[in-house]
Amino acid sequence: MMEFTHFNSQGRAKMVDVSEKKETKRVAVARSEIKVAPLVLEKIEKQEIGKGDVFAVAQIAGVMAAKNTAQIIPMCHPLPLTGIDIIFRPQRFDTYAVITIEATVKTTGKTGVEMEALTAASVAALTIYDMCKAVEKEMEIGQTYVVRKTGGKSGDYERQLDN
Repeated sequence: MMEFTHFNSQGRAKMVDVSEKKETKRVAVARSEIKVAPLVLEKIEKQEIGKGDVFAVAQIAGVMAAKNTAQIIPMCHPLPLTGIDIIFRPQRFDTYAVITIEATVKTTGKTGVEMEALTAASVAALTIYDMCKAVEKEMEIGQTYVVRKTGGKSGDYERQLDN
């Protein structure tokens, strides 16, 4: 385990100084998921949700969220992102459906983009909820986590997934 570096000499939060770090190509992939009724997924896919194309709006919301992460997470550095992609993977089960959202964020810089990927996936899930809440109130936003990241001093990371 590494020590936390986000505290100053008075024990108060600070933004970490990354000025001495080397610039490297960095990529982070994060996932979130939202559990919905099968009818909701059907309406999303047929574009029958009154607020519009749910996946298109959630895509844009996720991209905007990644670009604005430093505005909402206090200690995040503002980063020049070089790429953002969000994909949706719906799965049907007997009594429910799950939409997995995967956000990939890229930069060349001195700090990683895990927070940007997590924010993108989370906001995309929240947007799906917002757009579909008139049809279903019992949707659940589930696990949100980093799948993998590359670049930087700490090296590469890949989460060991069960599936």
